[in-house]
Amino acid sequence: MLGHSYSHDAFLRGCKVIPGGVNSPVRAFGSVACEPVFYDRAQGSRIWDVDGNEYIDFVCSWGPMILGHGDEDVLNAVRAQMKRGVSYGAPCESELLLAEMIVELVPHVEQVRMVSSGTEATMTALRLARGFTGRDKIVKFEGNYHGHSDSLLVSAGSGVATLGIPNTPGVTRATASDTLVARYNDAQSLRRLFEAHPREIACVIVEPVCGNMGVVAPVPGFLQELRELCDEFGALLIFDEVITGFRVGLGGAQEAFGIRADLCTFGKIIGAGFPVGCIAGPERIMSSLAPEGPVYQAGTLSGNPVAMEAGLAQLHKLERLEKSEHLYANLADKAARLAEGLRELSKSRDITTQVNQFGSVLTLFFASAPVFDWTSANASNREHFARYFRCMLDEGIIIAPSQFEAVFVSYAHSDADISRFLSSAKRALEAIAK
Repeated sequence: MLGHSYSHDAFLRGCKVIPGGVNSPVRAFGSVACEPVFYDRAQGSRIWDVDGNEYIDFVCSWGPMILGHGDEDVLNAVRAQMKRGVSYGAPCESELLLAEMIVELVPHVEQVRMVSSGTEATMTALRLARGFTGRDKIVKFEGNYHGHSDSLLVSAGSGVATLGIPNTPGVTRATASDTLVARYNDAQSLRRLFEAHPREIACVIVEPVCGNMGVVAPVPGFLQELRELCDEFGALLIFDEVITGFRVGLGGAQEAFGIRADLCTFGKIIGAGFPVGCIAGPERIMSSLAPEGPVYQAGTLSGNPVAMEAGLAQLHKLERLEKSEHLYANLADKAARLAEGLRELSKSRDITTQVNQFGSVLTLFFASAPVFDWTSANASNREHFARYFRCMLDEGIIIAPSQFEAVFVSYAHSDADISRFLSSAKRALEAIAK
């Protein structure tokens, strides 16, 4: 391992005052059998730890740094706003501008409610769906992660899957009983739930492209079948686009797949790395939120002006780069080169892997069969992944410390960065093969 003496000291200090030494379980390195790296600074595609070690960053703060770290357009917007104020707890023009931009870019969206995190966004979307339909039950998919609100921790992915935590400790049986679980990429499993509870299900929430059991794309027709089933049984369809939003394209998954969602949730990218999220949808549903309607939601820091200005700067730049440089196609090309390179490296070393890629995100699974749902993802060899992770860390490549997360490609990643990743992966896979 690279020298991490200050990181080690920081981790020990953290364990005394923070549960597990980290403020989010996905940051723990327990599943890869080492201690977490504490970071000091970041720029472009690079990140440095507190010991001065330099890495190429393919975590990108779990997705939002799609332009890379320290983008000047974003920083200039943040600096200008900080001179005017960092928080008002009151309406400001920048939240209007960001909402207007989301309405303009995302199909079927007429209104937006800003919140401070993806978890808040999905939690509010469920409450809104229940209030709008007058029904209590929700459906989620096994291995999908929608934040840590009580209703959505059942059969969740991300850190819950990584740490092997039982589904619902701390969640009451009554709450858990209102959450029904279907199998991702299996529309018939959803039909069976609807037929068993025909007038009780308020909504179906789904990651249109999974990013929290590793990257798993929908099979052809799956999302369309979800739309048709929700229409048939009178439930709302919610796309959780906290990861896919503005990463698979300016119009998100609704545009990419041509599927209408009744509500969608965004986070991460719309704040350029600042804490932010939002719920978006048509006025006929969104108007049920207070103060216009009876479904209550509030937040002192919702629409924080610094986060709004950062998000505006990022979305404007994404829009410009898409028009001038075909940004999303170029990001997908970089990710495809990584994916194909990993497939070739695995094949030449007689290591059984699966590489799933969609747009600018991908996952290398140490699995013997195609990965298309939670059961197939969970069959992956986690010991192989842990060895792979540690080797990549030694090579100066940062990826997520979990088999069930994604590699994120950013605008700042150069051709040399892609080549460096594959060279490092070659040595990591050779170590596993031996």
